[in-house]
Amino acid sequence: MNAHVPSIEQLQELSLPAPVSYWPQTWGWAVLLGLLGLALLVLAARRWLRWRRDAYRREALARLSALKDLRELPELLKRVALSMPLCEAEHQRVPTLAGAEWQAFLQRHAGAPVPEDLSQQLAELAYGPPLPAEQQLHLLTQCTAWVEQHHVAA
Repeated sequence: MNAHVPSIEQLQELSLPAPVSYWPQTWGWAVLLGLLGLALLVLAARRWLRWRRDAYRREALARLSALKDLRELPELLKRVALSMPLCEAEHQRVPTLAGAEWQAFLQRHAGAPVPEDLSQQLAELAYGPPLPAEQQLHLLTQCTAWVEQHHVAA
């Protein structure tokens, strides 16, 4: 049995297979990738626009947290109401709102229930005696909640 054994010099290296692209080979994947990119772009644009639209809200919350005298609170809420994106007719009525109309406006745009006498409490701040500390904190908390949670028809 004399079998012919090849020598090491006769061995040849195996060739590597052709490289495979990681890019999808069908056009459907490219369309899906494009739609996904477009959806992400639209989502990012909407978030950015909402962030810009709510700049007045962030500024009002910062002012509320730095508020020293509660007598500024009614003016601050009016400024928030004037800064809200409202229809033209409602926007022109905001500066003149008082009493029951102001209360109705606050309730209509509130994201959470508003106390029935909030506008009266705000009106009494300017001319009434100073409120007790507990009542001041409660009023400030209610107004902060309204600024954070109020909604507008977009």
